[in-house]
Amino acid sequence: MKNNRHELIIRLVTENPVSTQEELCELLAASGCTVTQATVSRDIRELSLIKSSDGEGGFRYCVPALNRISGRENDGFYSILHDAVLSADHALNTVVVKTHTGMAQAVCAKLDRTELENVVGTIAGDDTIFILMRTERDAARLVKELETVLNKK
Repeated sequence: MKNNRHELIIRLVTENPVSTQEELCELLAASGCTVTQATVSRDIRELSLIKSSDGEGGFRYCVPALNRISGRENDGFYSILHDAVLSADHALNTVVVKTHTGMAQAVCAKLDRTELENVVGTIAGDDTIFILMRTERDAARLVKELETVLNKK
């Protein structure tokens, strides 16, 4: 039941400009799934939904790029993250990903293919990846996404 609700939430926020939890509750109810605002709040946190600019001065819920990867697109993505990444942190608008020795370029290539939002560019060394983000908020969001994915093993 929870998994079905999560799938429905992902579909709803992908197809509709949802900017508040109340709007999401209404869309869920219209789809035959009545839940409380507290449940929606927990679901948003569990799904790691983020608020992103809607391009018109407002914000809407979005599914993070790292959480949209599935099926054939996965192509070992989560496996390499779990096996190679040691940590992720940020300073201002730069994300630093530490990996096992020799793995940074492989992880960076996988991250580049995900078309992460608001990435200016990436640089990979032997065990470190620098990801330049547009803003400090974008950097914090990406670190949160990475930590969420890394803890989902």
